[in-house]
Amino acid sequence: MAKERTLSIIKPDATRRKLTDKINARFTARGLKIVAQKPMQLSRTQAEGFYDVHKERPFFGSLVAFMISGPVVVQVLEGDNAVALNREIMGATDPSKAAPGTIRKDFAESIEANSVHGSDSTETAKREIAFFFPEL
Repeated sequence: MAKERTLSIIKPDATRRKLTDKINARFTARGLKIVAQKPMQLSRTQAEGFYDVHKERPFFGSLVAFMISGPVVVQVLEGDNAVALNREIMGATDPSKAAPGTIRKDFAESIEANSVHGSDSTETAKREIAFFFPEL
């Protein structure tokens, strides 16, 4: 299997409810290692830059507003097929469609407040990791 890195963000809805340790336990229990981590409050400029790929979508404004509404935890996860494994652990974006036992099924409040972000491909992961962790 290919050792990969992926970006994970624990979103404001989850940090507000103090779920960081429970969420991270899900990652590590499945074999992902947290190799970098930092709590932060995203600025509007950072959130708009990070989600730039969605700027033409109707949800862009509300997504940015949500992501700056409270602290987040950005982190790099590493492991065999980390991108796909992280997405499996997170579950579907829409928590009502997420599989039982996934982070989004168990913790999400809505499609937007779905507790976690994860890179959707290895290419995206490289770009997203560099956005928050240029030293890696």
